[in-house]
Amino acid sequence: MAREKWGTRLGFMLAALGSAVGLGNIWRFAFVAGNNGGGAFLLLYLVFILLIGVPLLLTEVSIGRKAQSDVVGSFKKLAPGTPWFLSGFFGVISAFLILGFYSVVAGWSIYYFWKYITGEFFTQPAAGYAGAFGEFTTHAWHPVFWTAVFMAFTIFVVLGGVNKGIEFINKLFMPILAIILIVLAFYSISLDGAMEGLKFLFYPDWSSLRDPSIYLAALGQAFFSLSLGMGAMLTYGSYLSEENKLPGATLGIGLVGTSFAVISGVVIFPAVFAFGIDPASGPKLVFITLPGIFQHMPLGGVVGIVFFFAIIIASLTSSVSMLEVPTAYFMRIFKWSRKFTTILVGITMFVIGIAVSLGFGVWSGVTPIGNNNILDSMDFIASNILLPMGGLSMALFVGWYFTKEQALQGADMTDSIFGGIWYKVVKYIAPIVIILIFLQALGII
Repeated sequence: MAREKWGTRLGFMLAALGSAVGLGNIWRFAFVAGNNGGGAFLLLYLVFILLIGVPLLLTEVSIGRKAQSDVVGSFKKLAPGTPWFLSGFFGVISAFLILGFYSVVAGWSIYYFWKYITGEFFTQPAAGYAGAFGEFTTHAWHPVFWTAVFMAFTIFVVLGGVNKGIEFINKLFMPILAIILIVLAFYSISLDGAMEGLKFLFYPDWSSLRDPSIYLAALGQAFFSLSLGMGAMLTYGSYLSEENKLPGATLGIGLVGTSFAVISGVVIFPAVFAFGIDPASGPKLVFITLPGIFQHMPLGGVVGIVFFFAIIIASLTSSVSMLEVPTAYFMRIFKWSRKFTTILVGITMFVIGIAVSLGFGVWSGVTPIGNNNILDSMDFIASNILLPMGGLSMALFVGWYFTKEQALQGADMTDSIFGGIWYKVVKYIAPIVIILIFLQALGII
């Protein structure tokens, strides 16, 4: 069976952007920036995107393009007879865990979108937005239903294959998402008191830089917001042909993907400050705090519809990349058809999502790691252990297993004046940074 290919270079770039721009660049960026002082965090985040994120993105995509295989098969092909292929399983396992809980949160977004479409959330419900959120998430089957709806959308897209499914949906939705966020940003900065939010986001409080945790928070957000370490970019890179040059494409993906995060901050923080809300409200910012803000805005109900539609789009473009990682692996290893593999893997992830949903209700007492519920425990394992280990293994593979000439050739950097710098970042700086993130996540430093 001939390996599928992207129809165009733009299609690959939009798909890679879709993978990177998800809940992490909108929902997670907002509360992490809010918890870490705003402007100082943003400055460090941008620096680390350029210094660490983009070089690692180029590294991961180059492995996939060179091997023309999935996240496990690529290491087997490029390093036969070695245990390097084991590092590919970090990505496969991460995909199951992340999409298992990611689909649940995305299902919440579809539920909120529906509530705004019907007008029920235009004004505060009797129980309040916090009470309504609690009632919904603890219900026995309501959140499971919306998770199933989201997974059905995700499976449908991946069933279409690389060109007619993943590429098509990203070409359609990524420009729409960009337009929505830009329109919402202009609306948000037009609110009375919005300038305080812009100052919070863009004017650094230099005293914040005295806290070492802000550096690690910015490093972590830069690493995870580009969808690195899971194998999604490697898998997407494997559908590229040799004619597609990588440095310009990966730089564009990194910069545009980062701009989505910054624009989402412009959407959220001016509104938060305009209505006197604490920017460090945490993860509840999107599902409890923002609906409370929307009800006081002019045309707030319409804003709620558009905002949660944007969240759904961002979630879907990311989820298809997560589903594609294990789908590509199982298609190769078992010689299954795309249709059978996609449905089987998608249903398995949905079953994991059921457990996550029940973790807010009848299984709320189940705390696999410390006091963390099922969702938080899965997030901790995937985001703080598996993804850093996956990213670290790719950096070490290219930096230490490949010769310098092989690495530069694979990344189309042989004749580039920046090739030597990129190689040193991948070989020395990136591994050190990832290890620091890993140790910090485990509480060792």
